[in-house]
Amino acid sequence: MTLVKPSAAKSAASTAGRPGPVRGRARVLAGISLGYFMVLLDMTVLSVAEPDLASSLHASMAGLQWVTTGYTVTFAALLLSAGAAADRFGAERLFRGGIVVFTLASLLSAFAPAPWVLVLLRAILGMGAAACVPASMAMITQLYSEPTARARAVSAWAAISGAAVAVGPIAGGALVNLAGWRSVFLINVPLGLGVLALTLGQAVACPRSDRRIDWPAQLAAAAVLALFTDALIAAGAQAWAHTVCSLVGLAASGLAFWGLEQRSQAPVVNQALLRAGRVRAGLLAAAAVNFALTGGLFVLPLLLQQQRHLDPLQTGLAFLPLTVPFAAAPPVTGKIVARVGPRRPILAGLGLLAAGGVVLGGAVFADAGYLWLAVGLLMTGFGVSFALPALVIAIVSLAPTGTAGAVGGLLNAVRQVGATLGVAVMGAAVAAGTGWALLLSAAVCAIAWPVFASARDNARRNHDLSVKTDQ
Repeated sequence: MTLVKPSAAKSAASTAGRPGPVRGRARVLAGISLGYFMVLLDMTVLSVAEPDLASSLHASMAGLQWVTTGYTVTFAALLLSAGAAADRFGAERLFRGGIVVFTLASLLSAFAPAPWVLVLLRAILGMGAAACVPASMAMITQLYSEPTARARAVSAWAAISGAAVAVGPIAGGALVNLAGWRSVFLINVPLGLGVLALTLGQAVACPRSDRRIDWPAQLAAAAVLALFTDALIAAGAQAWAHTVCSLVGLAASGLAFWGLEQRSQAPVVNQALLRAGRVRAGLLAAAAVNFALTGGLFVLPLLLQQQRHLDPLQTGLAFLPLTVPFAAAPPVTGKIVARVGPRRPILAGLGLLAAGGVVLGGAVFADAGYLWLAVGLLMTGFGVSFALPALVIAIVSLAPTGTAGAVGGLLNAVRQVGATLGVAVMGAAVAAGTGWALLLSAAVCAIAWPVFASARDNARRNHDLSVKTDQ
């Protein structure tokens, strides 16, 4: 790692052996954190803008679903190889390139003339986000080599990202009230420029390697996710001919992906990791959490604005019981995990998500007042804030030796797959009623609970797992 050093000999001597000047590190960390803040803000700020967007662009339910899933599908697919790309091209280069792509795509999204153009631009946003997230962690690792300092840096990074989830719906509601749905994309432009200003220069230069990336297999993985999502959305719209075509394409792309993976020297998915039962159960739990969270963020604004007649800002404020725990609860979760381990917080989180979905669904069926919706949202918010931090710790700690980075990348990809399915499946279920869609999210988390609770691995089998990581 190459660092900027002061010219004075005394200062140079005082920083010898350290990762770099504290002020320089703090500036870069602020930029990295702001970049992740922007990525997560884009995933939540749009939720309250859905009705205005649909009215402005005359978008159908399927069109709204693709505006959201166009982002998450691309994000999920490219996360599988983004870690390898960061190693090959340099994490700081990939991060800055991702920020540039994300900022420009956001600017263009604000002027999208039709739903299909916005879906395409959202897919490009997903590409930029996929470049940023794994690269940001690699940059923090290089910037803070001391374990204690690194832990504090990661905590700051996570706290800022939690704040993005908390303020997203409120900021989105205020912007939509002020200037319409297009303004929620324009906010990314000054944020992106700020990230570039904070991270440019030679404060940190990450090493590069000759790690290979199998681009044909990567494209096939993206096609599998996209066609699977398209089939679900078309089935929800009862467009059966479209559904059949998507399923045929899904089968073909799935076979192509399988064949490419069998011959690849740098597979997209490390099969050795998936042989660990607890890893599989943890990935299922992570997908279930994002299924409930992102699916709920998609369907609830439609309920609150179209049926409860709230304006966008009121909708954002109504989400406070859901979003505030994201910023407030993670430190508590960290202390609990340190004391009792990650298993109990994960099970508690899944249980709260299932119960919260039942309360929300029941409130919709009974046409109950906001108080009951707030209770369900609060349970869901604490469920997510208990489960996700503990899942990261659990899955990485259960990874076979030498595969922690690969498991982390796979975890983030699976979470985005869960988010994609949440929007597609719960959006389709809205045709039968919003209450049924919310009960469906409760059912998914209720299924994940016993799977995770009963997962056991044979220690010898874990020890013998392959440790290859070039995916």
